[in-house]
Amino acid sequence: MSPQTPNLKAVQKLFKPKRKKKKQTHKVGLPPGALVFTGDKKLEKVIINLITFDEVDFYEETVLLENLEGYLKRKKKVLWIDIIGLHDVELFEKIGLLFGIHKLTMEDILNVDQRPKMEAFEDYLFATLKMIQCPTPESPIDDEQISFVLKDGILITFQEKKGDVFEFVRTRLTDPKRAIRQRKADYLLYALLDAVIDNYFIVMENVGERIENLESQAMTAPGNETLTLLYAQRREMMDLRRTVYPLREVIGSFDKYADDKISPETRPFIRDLYENTIQVIETMEVFRDMSSGVLDLYMNSLSNRMNNIMKVLTIISTIFIPLSFVAGVYGMNFDNMPELHWKYGYFVVMGGMTAAVIGMLIFFRKKNWL
Repeated sequence: MSPQTPNLKAVQKLFKPKRKKKKQTHKVGLPPGALVFTGDKKLEKVIINLITFDEVDFYEETVLLENLEGYLKRKKKVLWIDIIGLHDVELFEKIGLLFGIHKLTMEDILNVDQRPKMEAFEDYLFATLKMIQCPTPESPIDDEQISFVLKDGILITFQEKKGDVFEFVRTRLTDPKRAIRQRKADYLLYALLDAVIDNYFIVMENVGERIENLESQAMTAPGNETLTLLYAQRREMMDLRRTVYPLREVIGSFDKYADDKISPETRPFIRDLYENTIQVIETMEVFRDMSSGVLDLYMNSLSNRMNNIMKVLTIISTIFIPLSFVAGVYGMNFDNMPELHWKYGYFVVMGGMTAAVIGMLIFFRKKNWL
């Protein structure tokens, strides 16, 4: 890719200050397991999408919570319950009771600033992590917390808002020839996690291109705006690191603590997912170093630019020093100065001054100072 200077206004849109996270003081004093939604309301009402499938049948619809009990009796089919919207605390209390989910787990689901983690309970598996999206290098990174609960052939996902990275998984589910239709809910969990991790690679690629553009701008047009963008990019990389780094612990925990809930057929896929996670972390660390390196490059470029300016000013000053000396000598008010009454004195002085300038320019050129 050929480096090019990005449009400054377009790049500035990427780094608009994010909303300040709500302080957790409103949870102080509440008992453990108290359900408090810590994010912003992004939907008018909670949406519950249900997908049920087996080797033969596939069915998808939007349902109400009251209608879920009938679907839970279909033990032979795999159920994927996708819940979009986390603001309705009362509804989530009912969901926790319906599926037998511990209150501490429900508390983590509603806390959108929860650190990514995986927990294995006696009758279900819980995992939460960040789903990030950045379709193009010009797009800001959009992060969203997504949680998974795997229990008795049922997979429940909890999202903050509409729009996810699972469309390819949904497309595969509609094709009866796909292997995912012959597998259980644990493999569906792997497929969704794999979609999240794969999207991290897309985000990293776009972030890398953005850093290259900033590197080009730092070389060609260092200025206050560039410095602002570089600091914003470094801050974004720090946020991205906090999002990406715990993934190794989350994916690695599946193989360590979830033996009874992940089938032997799915475990090799989980291990492969762990390797992809390590690759994402390594790529993120490289781009993080690049981001810091671009800031150093900017400072060096700015220093080099200042040195060039000072060199030009020094050369100009050096050229005018002998000229000022000659002009000062002949500006003295003495009567007995022979050159003042010489017919060709003025022309000789001007010629000597011109020769001095030309001589210094030739000397500077030989020294590669020009």
